Amino acid sequence: MEASFSPNPDGPALVLGGAGVDMVGRLRADLRIRTSNPALFRTSFGGVARNVAENLARMGHPAILITAVGMDQAGEQLLEQTAEPGVDVSHVLRTSAYPTGAYVGVVDKSGVMQIALDDMRAISALNSNYLRDRAELFEAASLLFVDANLPKETLRTAVSLAQKAGLPICADPASTTLASRLQPYLSHLKLIFPNSNEAAVLIDQPFDATKSSQAIQVAKNLVGQGVEICVITLAEFGVCYATSETSGRVPAIRTEILDPTGAGDALTATLLYALLNEIPLDDAVALGVSAASLTLRHPGSVLPHLTLEMLYDHLVV
Repeated sequence: MEASFSPNPDGPALVLGGAGVDMVGRLRADLRIRTSNPALFRTSFGGVARNVAENLARMGHPAILITAVGMDQAGEQLLEQTAEPGVDVSHVLRTSAYPTGAYVGVVDKSGVMQIALDDMRAISALNSNYLRDRAELFEAASLLFVDANLPKETLRTAVSLAQKAGLPICADPASTTLASRLQPYLSHLKLIFPNSNEAAVLIDQPFDATKSSQAIQVAKNLVGQGVEICVITLAEFGVCYATSETSGRVPAIRTEILDPTGAGDALTATLLYALLNEIPLDDAVALGVSAASLTLRHPGSVLPHLTLEMLYDHLVV
């Protein structure tokens, strides 16, 4: 890329959005509705923003997480574990109004998501004034990353503060239910990371995710609406991306899927890390796919001991 991704690439990434407890059940047989299903369970801490912050910290880039958690044991443990790899959690809001967020997912024997539930009410306590009181964090950051779990007014304030500070704004829709919250800000986004279903919501039109030509056209559509870089994840069909000057597709790395939770967040964080370090977009996307592949093999939302060297090694296996 000709221009630097960020005016302050060494500054901490400011990461705003959801955090909570993830519980994922992997079915041992075909799903049967309206009855109990034998499954293997795992529990970890997750949330799009929290996962992105932890992945960045593990790769060596400083990250400040702003989210909200309950005044409960789960919130305390989430903060402790997120801080362990180096994420700054000193600006996380503790609220007594709601419990710490929770996510429950059910995947089939092949690791494909069947259904998911979440309770992210705690994030509603994170209001605009809380961000305005921390405007200095925006001024010192390398970028702003938001997920659409943020309340609408809080999201608007975050975008405004980032624009005033000259920060590149990067966003993840988080779910098809929340994706439309990002539509008013597409022209302000440096980078967006929807999956195929979320991208369909953003352009208000379904498309065939199995056809890379259609996915690339959707990415170009979003670029036409003002996004500088659009990266659309297509699960087993890889990743498509577009800018005003280029577009392409990186195929998925074939791997056993142990747990799909967090794979997209690993891709996102890796791409941010790579672009902050002036790695060309084509290579950055390939590294992101490598990170997603490695995370799919791991029974948790974030791969421990993640390094750039590990990602390059996985690319050539």
